[in-house]
Amino acid sequence: MCDLVARTGRHQQRYENGYRLVAGCVPFKYFSCDENCNIRMKKIIKVLMINSPSGPGLLFPKGGWENDETVEEAAVREAIEEAGVRGDLKKYLNDYDFRSKNLQDEFSPEGWCKASMFALYVNEELDSWPEQEKRERKWLTIPEASQLCRHSWMKDALDKFAEYYDTDDDNDDPPGR
Repeated sequence: MCDLVARTGRHQQRYENGYRLVAGCVPFKYFSCDENCNIRMKKIIKVLMINSPSGPGLLFPKGGWENDETVEEAAVREAIEEAGVRGDLKKYLNDYDFRSKNLQDEFSPEGWCKASMFALYVNEELDSWPEQEKRERKWLTIPEASQLCRHSWMKDALDKFAEYYDTDDDNDDPPGR
């Protein structure tokens, strides 16, 4: 049983100029290279994606940014709630506008959202987390993630993430912020 509880409801939700503000991340970590890897690469990077209960394709964890937290705190919280991972934010990737068909309300009647996305270096995978009954997590290479990604704006965030890390880096530390 999970001791963590996911936040629900909209009473603390942030809005700005008709947009619901959202925070999310591209969780990543390094894996050892197997015998099929490029010999120059000692490690490969993989990103963590989750399924959506509302349809096909995979997503990065994201959700509403609430009034009592910073955007960074919201991104970390969503990673824990939806994907069951903890880690350190390493880089702000960008803001992405998108339209949610099922999350329209009086403050955003058209369903417009603005997502602030970050790279999150994963240092802990939880055995239980708030949304584990409806979410499955999957570690993927960047090309695999791009193929399976449900939303074009998330593919854009993945592309931005891919620009910022160097696969030939011999340093064991994850890229800095």
